[in-house]
Amino acid sequence: MKIKLILVLLLSSIILNAQVIKRDSLRKNNLLKKSILPASLIGVGLIINKSTFEKTFQKDIRNSVGTNYRTNIEDYLAFAPVAQMYIADIAGVKSKNHWFDQGKYLFISNLFSVGITELIKKSNHKLRPNGLPDSFPSGHSTVAFTNATVLYHEFYNTSPTLAYSGYAFATTVGAFRMLNNKHYLSDVLVGAGIGIAVTNLVYYFQPLKNFNPFKKVKNVSFYPSYNDNTYGFYASYQF
Repeated sequence: MKIKLILVLLLSSIILNAQVIKRDSLRKNNLLKKSILPASLIGVGLIINKSTFEKTFQKDIRNSVGTNYRTNIEDYLAFAPVAQMYIADIAGVKSKNHWFDQGKYLFISNLFSVGITELIKKSNHKLRPNGLPDSFPSGHSTVAFTNATVLYHEFYNTSPTLAYSGYAFATTVGAFRMLNNKHYLSDVLVGAGIGIAVTNLVYYFQPLKNFNPFKKVKNVSFYPSYNDNTYGFYASYQF
């Protein structure tokens, strides 16, 4: 009951905030439009959470691949939109922001979206389909859709195909979380909704907007990297 109250409050705040913003300007009205999808995902997730429908749906999905099916491909696919973004930067595709600002908003978006998801997880006692704890919402889905939404905001004006492609990877992550018997459909939907909603708000308010020590340095590139379960950074300087 507590977890549903938290999510209802989160969903209500998104809708109410968007409704107030609608009256102000075209830019703010754009946030309202972008709030419809995450609000819908969270709303549907709340409706089917712990329902007979999603339990039956999960059994059908699991039976379609067999009870012994296992893969960890979603651990990597969740970060595919990040790789796409920085590869596009290296390739010279025009983006909305400087590479440092991209990383800044990527970090802030993940910090808040994952923080919200983990807070809900710890206050919820829903078991995963495989019997383990902390099922609701899906952390992998939150990260994947957060990253995909950052990619979308950076390239939707200059390269729509690239901008939307991140959501294909994010959706695949959610599907594999269910195929691996780690999450139910509601877990994935709410995780996705949180990731999209938080990232939209970050790009709307643009926290630390003027903080960019590399903005005037044209020959330096600095990107996050992931290899063999190890996180790090890649730096380059063009002479």
